[in-house]
Amino acid sequence: MTLKAGLLGGGSWGTTVASLIARNAPVRIWARCEDTVREINKHHRNSKYLPDAWLNPRLKATNSIRKAVKGCDVLVMGIPSQHFRDVLEQAAEHIRPWVPVISLTKGLELETQQRMTEVINDVLPGHPVGVLTGPNLAREIIAGQAAASVIAMEDEIIVRALQKLFHSGLFRVYTNTDLTGCELGGVLKNIIAIAVGMGDGQGAGDNTRSALITRGLSEITRLGVGMGGRPETFAGLAGMGDLIATCTSPQSRNR
Repeated sequence: MTLKAGLLGGGSWGTTVASLIARNAPVRIWARCEDTVREINKHHRNSKYLPDAWLNPRLKATNSIRKAVKGCDVLVMGIPSQHFRDVLEQAAEHIRPWVPVISLTKGLELETQQRMTEVINDVLPGHPVGVLTGPNLAREIIAGQAAASVIAMEDEIIVRALQKLFHSGLFRVYTNTDLTGCELGGVLKNIIAIAVGMGDGQGAGDNTRSALITRGLSEITRLGVGMGGRPETFAGLAGMGDLIATCTSPQSRNR
């Protein structure tokens, strides 16, 4: 059976993931801006966030949350953390029971300090929740460069079914049942990346950067395990992989 996906969030990563999904299944993306919606539908572009990229022509866009999520078999959330709850609450009345909800967002809600999957559990109790995370720089992936990611959910059967939705071509998707660890890897690496960026700004060398990344990974692992994650998770794509990309790429927003 072919799954139908709805994706909320027309930024660079949300648009990239929607274009990847369109290779495997029908998908409709929601964006706030009418010009962005029109450009995706007519020209298969999102020049505001991905100026040099061409999107999958099967990708459809709308500025109606109801149209994006109604009847979907899986909902993907590409909304920044501080607006995540508000948008999900607007979508909640249109989502069928038990539809899985996958977060693309790496962050915590400011007021509650909750991870995005915890926010999903608050707004949509009973829905299977998961994250897609890893060293995923949107502009490289939409350009067709090889990359790998992790989809994490506690239910191994559901996560393997959804793996096929995202996996395609040079974008390889692995599965993991350590939801807490994978999500924390995407959150905590930003702190280390800011420290690395500060060092770079002060003219620190490669030795300093390497020390910060290595010792930072050790701290992330200890904290992540203390919060319920598994240590091996932080040695993989969701931990070390994401940390390296964020700390070394000029495309990273947190470096």
